[in-house]
Formats: sequence, C-alpha cells, structure tokens
Amino acid sequence: DLRVIPLWEQGVTGKGVVVTVVDDGIEHTHPDLSRQYDAAASYDLNSMDDDPFPREEDPINKHGTRCSGEIAAQEDNDVCGVGVAYNARIGGIRLIDGDVTDVLEAKALGHAPQYIDIYSSSWGPDDDGRTVEGPGPLCQAAIRKGITEGRGGKGSVYVFAGGNGKRNDNCNCDGYTNSIYTLSIGAIDFQNKWPWYSEPCCATIASTYSSGINSKKYITTVDMHNGCTAAHSGTSAAAPLAAGIYALLLEVAPDLNWRDVQHLTIASVRYHEDVQDMSTSWRINGAGKPFSHQWGFGVIDTTRMIDMSRNWTSVGQQETYSSAVREVNKPITSPESMSELVSIIIVSDAEKVKYLEHTTVNVTITHQHRGKLAIWLVSPSGTESELLTPRTYDRSRDGFTDWTFMTLFNWGESPIGEWALRIKDGSDGREEGRLVRWQLNLFGSEIPCVHAELCRPDAVPEVQPNPVPDEILYDIDPPVNPKPTPSPTLSGSTVAVVASTSASLSRCVLVCMCLWG
Repeated sequence: DLRVIPLWEQGVTGKGVVVTVVDDGIEHTHPDLSRQYDAAASYDLNSMDDDPFPREEDPINKHGTRCSGEIAAQEDNDVCGVGVAYNARIGGIRLIDGDVTDVLEAKALGHAPQYIDIYSSSWGPDDDGRTVEGPGPLCQAAIRKGITEGRGGKGSVYVFAGGNGKRNDNCNCDGYTNSIYTLSIGAIDFQNKWPWYSEPCCATIASTYSSGINSKKYITTVDMHNGCTAAHSGTSAAAPLAAGIYALLLEVAPDLNWRDVQHLTIASVRYHEDVQDMSTSWRINGAGKPFSHQWGFGVIDTTRMIDMSRNWTSVGQQETYSSAVREVNKPITSPESMSELVSIIIVSDAEKVKYLEHTTVNVTITHQHRGKLAIWLVSPSGTESELLTPRTYDRSRDGFTDWTFMTLFNWGESPIGEWALRIKDGSDGREEGRLVRWQLNLFGSEIPCVHAELCRPDAVPEVQPNPVPDEILYDIDPPVNPKPTPSPTLSGSTVAVVASTSASLSRCVLVCMCLWG
C-alpha cells in the first residue's frame, strides 16, 4: 500500500495545501468535493470564465472530477470514499474539453502560482505509439516560471501521468513527462505487478497504485452527477494519488523546494522485495540507487517520505552544464557494421555539477522509419538508460530534430568520464538513418548530499551493462566545435571519443485498496 493511514492518525491530512487538477473540469458541487473546492485555484479555459464545471452533455467529461476525488474527497460522509489529502483545498482548470493550444496550456500551468502549490495533470500527447510531442515555447516558459517563482520562489510542484501507451510507447516521446521540472508517475497494480498499459521509461520517477489485468480491481472515486465510480484506471489514476501524497508532504514541510520533493521521492521509495513482477529489470546505479525502467525508483512510501522530510536539509542550488554540440553526421548502420552506432562524449570537468540529478541529451537523427530506433545513454559509472524503445506503430519519416530525451537514473552519480550514446537501427539497413548531432546536458549540485539514503557511499554498484555487439560503428571523428579549454589537457566541455571496449487524455483504481493495501 501507499502507507497513508499512519499519517492520518497523526493528523496529517493536507490542510493548508492547494492542489489544482488540470483536466476537463471539476464537478465542484459534488458532496464529496464541495467542502474542499477552492474557486481561487480554478478557471475555465474552454469557456473563458471562472467556473470549471464540466460540460455535462458529453459523458466523457468525468475525468477531472474523478482525479479530484482521489486527491481530496471528503472523509466520514458516507458518499464515495476518501481522498489521500482530504483536507487539502482542491481546484480545477478546465483545459482539455476543446482545442488545446500552447497559449491555453501556458495559462493552465501558470495559473495563480503563488496560490496553487501542486498541479496534477493526467493528460498529454496521444498514447498511440506514434506521436512525439511536447509543450510549446509558451507552456515551457510558464512551467519554468512556476519552478523559479511559484510558491514564493520554492517552485510549483507539477505532477504528470506517465502514459498508457503500453510496451509500444515510451514516455520519453512525451515532452511533458520527460521534463526535468515535472514528476512523471507510473503505475503498479494491486498484485505489485507492472500493468499492461504502463510505458517503460527512464524519465519515470516513481509509481503509485492503479488498475491491472484483473478488471475487478480499479480505483474507486467520485463521478459526475453526484455519483461514484469503481472504474477509474490507468496512469491517469496513479498521478492524482501522487499529487495527494505531495499535499501531505507540503503540509508537514512547506519550505521544501521543487528539487527537495524529487530528492525525497527517490530517497523514500520501496523497491525489489515489494515488487513481484519484472524483477530482472532492476539495476543499481553508480550511486547505489536501485532503478527500473518499469517502476522508476520504486513505489512511493508516503510515511517514510514524510518522516524523512521532518529533518530534511534542503538541497543546494541547482547547477547546470552542457557539452559542446557533437557534430557526427554518420550512418547508424554501414557496410562495416549492421548493428549500431556509438558516439562518445568525454566530460573531464562539469564545472559546478559534482553530483548528478537529471541528465538530458538533445538529439537530431534522420530516419525513414522512426519506430525502428532504440537509443541508450551509458554514464561514466556504467549505468545504462534506455532513452527510447522501438515503437511498432511509429512509421514516421521525420526522425528526431533536436529532441530532448531525459533520464533520472544517473541520480547521485559523478558526471566525470565517458558518456556513450548508443543507437540501434532495427531496420537492418533497409532504411538509412543518420545520427546528425547530439549534446549532453547535466543538472545537479555542487555539494554532496547530506542524506545517507541518497548518497549510499558504502554501496558497491552492481553495474550490469549490456554486452557490446560484435558489429558496432564507432563515431571517432574529432569534435567540430569544442569550447575553448584553458590548457592542452582535457577540461571544461571536452568532447572526445573512444573506439574500443567490451562493456493524453486516455491516461485515464479502489482508493481504499491503495491506502490500506
């Protein structure tokens, strides 16, 4: 379970925290929501008025109401159930019941950032295994402003559903969930197994409970027309549970900044013995943290997270570093190699980034059948993040143009050393693909973490890199535009190579099931 009950018994119920569900509206007159509803945290961007009540003539407009109930449904009133943070204030931004534009998304995720603490979004690009899409420039700017100025400068907390594209999709093709500023939440079912709809992704930070294979096990929550439902499902249902948990967290520790929330999530999750399915997917990164492309870092443990927050020392300032752009312009396959291309960037000095948090790469690839591509990033510690899995339905000829992939799985590692971008072309040379260029971006801190649960300096990493195929085309040309370095030795943003070695809305399961187990 999510271990919420012990906190309720301590009186931790989300009081004083404001959560807004960005969706298709909220039936705020529902008897399970009316007491907690907050008009100041609400707006209707489809009708451009102050009332986000859903359009009732369309039965599909129940999604936001259901998500709101998971977060803040009233306790002890014998209606539907109880929300995770039942004393939190709940608002709604009606956005997705109509044409959605960059302007509207920016207004939604930038609405009242000094008043709203948490934005919960169970929507995104189509989970069809074909789409590659993210926020436009205005929405990106609104999120960055929320991070830098929201909550009095501590940063708004943005929660997104990880996606329901199943094994044929990957949330790294979703620019909302793979943003360093958002918390992408995956799902786990009541049997502690990976649900059929959940997407593999190295941008998923953690998982909460939702529906699974057994159709009788969904999330119970409020529904339209003062009703209740026992059929809420998918990562759409997982994300609001996380938003409610973060409301409990901010009640106890309101001074946490947005990166503290991410650190605490990673530090407090449960993994391995609690997850029965896909056990072979677990790896240990170079900082001793277990991770999985199915679960993120594990299942959120609410009580442990909040217990840790009571004596938490805030993380230092976020530091950033970008390598020079690596101009490659080489085929992924060639007569010499029909397997994959590996391109190397060596970082000898990442300036103030000493301890990694987020790692991103900006990649430009041309290809006639994009869904045939698989991409990995291997860190200097040997941690292997699968940035992109093959997508059966993606037959696009557009490739990727300066697309940003993100991984969380280097969290706590040192950035110094050899970074390898591996690209495999599943078309076996039938459709030519080329790696045009790529750039490595590092985000982290200068000071070591002060919490043993994160640093684990005594841990011995069990690095399990995939074997390098016999036939690989290595990118061995010198960099085109390295930044100037102060000495002949490798320093600053040095780029080099080696040629060797072995080594959407559809995101829509019993709340009681999740809370009590």
